[in-house]
Amino acid sequence: MNIHFIAIGGAAMHNLAIALHKKGYRISGSDDEIFEPSRGRLQRLGLLPEQEGWYPEKITSDLDAVILGMHAKGDNPELLRAKELGLPIYSYPEFLYETAKDKQRIVIGGSHGKTTITAMILHVFQYAGIDFDYMVGAQLEGFEVMVRISDAPVMVFEGDEYLTSALDKRPKFHLYRPHIALISGIAWDHINVFPTFENYVEQFSTFVDVIEENGTLIYCAEDEYVCEIAKEARGDIAKLPYGIAPHRIENGITRLTGGKEDTPLSIFGQHNLMNLEGARLVCNSYGIDNETFYAAIRSFAGASNRLELVFKDEKTLVFKDFAHAASKLKATIAAVKRQYPERHLVACMELHTYSSLNEKFLPQYKNSMEEADTAFVYFNPHAIALKKLPSITPEQVADGFGTKNIQVFTDSNLLWKALKAIDFAEKNLLMMSSGNFDGKNIKELLP
Repeated sequence: MNIHFIAIGGAAMHNLAIALHKKGYRISGSDDEIFEPSRGRLQRLGLLPEQEGWYPEKITSDLDAVILGMHAKGDNPELLRAKELGLPIYSYPEFLYETAKDKQRIVIGGSHGKTTITAMILHVFQYAGIDFDYMVGAQLEGFEVMVRISDAPVMVFEGDEYLTSALDKRPKFHLYRPHIALISGIAWDHINVFPTFENYVEQFSTFVDVIEENGTLIYCAEDEYVCEIAKEARGDIAKLPYGIAPHRIENGITRLTGGKEDTPLSIFGQHNLMNLEGARLVCNSYGIDNETFYAAIRSFAGASNRLELVFKDEKTLVFKDFAHAASKLKATIAAVKRQYPERHLVACMELHTYSSLNEKFLPQYKNSMEEADTAFVYFNPHAIALKKLPSITPEQVADGFGTKNIQVFTDSNLLWKALKAIDFAEKNLLMMSSGNFDGKNIKELLP
């Protein structure tokens, strides 16, 4: 098959292009800007466009399909040409569903934790020798790409609730029609698309509605909104609630206590222990017993940027995390603080997403960093201008977080100077962002 990618440089799009290239498809693509690591990975396989930009002459009747990325707009000249020629045009999730419509489909949804839960399931499936396809939103250790498409009988999806494409305003996870679905929790996000909390919650109700007949819903019983959705689910759907996995903490190591013997883990924190229980029920629903699950999960080291340990010595630990939603911020700080209660915790968070930089959303962060001993918040006023949002002030940010321990920075150089001035002996550092602190290198902060 000949397939052209409009906006091939996206994190998900370039991984799908690579997956199809490895499957033997002929791949072409375009984008107006391509950054690392997409650029290097595409270049190594001969898939990098010769020039950046949009070239409608690339769109010919020889193409079997065009895949449209979210980055491309409705007036994209390549998209207009594909429409003119009557070519099959798929969004990223539409194409994935087409490849998996005859498979068993497992979809992991929720405002937070879905990458980690998906990664746990893939880890256990791999350990158990199961042949599977997958789509996950982060690069995982032991997996070359974020997407696999083969003749496997099952596909595991990380189910993102953001919009599908310029042509399709449905949330991505509405398209996958799961046989086994999981919802990890609901915390308002993407307010540029879902302007009210009620509208956001409604997307998860629809997700449950599209579960296949006699399917299974696994849901976090700690979340009142998820519980309400589960209560209203169709009668033919099996409902399996989960909470925090039974455990104990000994010498900084979390051990599961639910199996025949204690299982030491490389991960920690109540949020991760809930993720683990959800993953266990998914694996059980696919026929994997608890003994196999516990044997596999002890070697799970976590997903990239999810409470990822980047430095360790006898006196200091440094973690980085993708946390940006208020609930995830609070849970991540609590996890580190409770795992190492004797250590002073320095927590640093970047406001980077559309929601987090919105003045109306700032009150959502109230008390989310109160468990940190020292708390820094950073935002770049230029990022606000690029998103065409009203400007915000450090004082507004501090008021939104509502705790006395907050220091707000708008210059990443001054933030780094403040962090470098700290003596990290007997202290831990937690860096949280869905961005990269304007390209700053965390390694510069290591003791």
